Amino acid sequence: MGDRLPLDFFLRDVLDVAPALPGKLLVRQFNDGRVERYRITEVEAYRGVEDRACHASKGRTPRTEVMFGQGGTVYVYLIYGQYWLLNLVTGIEGDASAVLIRGIEGFPGPGRVGRELQLDRSFYGESLIDSQRIWVEDAEPVSEIRTAKRIGIEYSGEWAGKLWRFYL
Repeated sequence: MGDRLPLDFFLRDVLDVAPALPGKLLVRQFNDGRVERYRITEVEAYRGVEDRACHASKGRTPRTEVMFGQGGTVYVYLIYGQYWLLNLVTGIEGDASAVLIRGIEGFPGPGRVGRELQLDRSFYGESLIDSQRIWVEDAEPVSEIRTAKRIGIEYSGEWAGKLWRFYL
């Protein structure tokens, strides 16, 4: 077991945080007391209001409010009425950037991640620094992180071509 990642880890630019996450351990303590650790295998960076693929590009809304806060918190949102997607907010207050957790070992795809972790609306705004339910721990460095275009954001013009998906 590694140490829980400190606040400073998340207060950096999203393009520094995102490629540092694959290989780290996402830890979830479930309601029954069971603690599971999952190796992060795939993430995508979303870089604030200028990134047209980022939810924050539409401005500050009740949905995106947590993104405008200090890094080190959880941003979850519901898609297709059934999948809660997990995002880790990065940067300083007002930055509005986050990293989507696209995959964990054994569970490829952000919908499967949310289902396995039993996420719901109650995780919105949860602190990764002192939560007893969800956090990220350091792990042995991985040898190679690959990059690719983000998935499902063709509508975002030039932003769709950014190589901001990082995976093992």
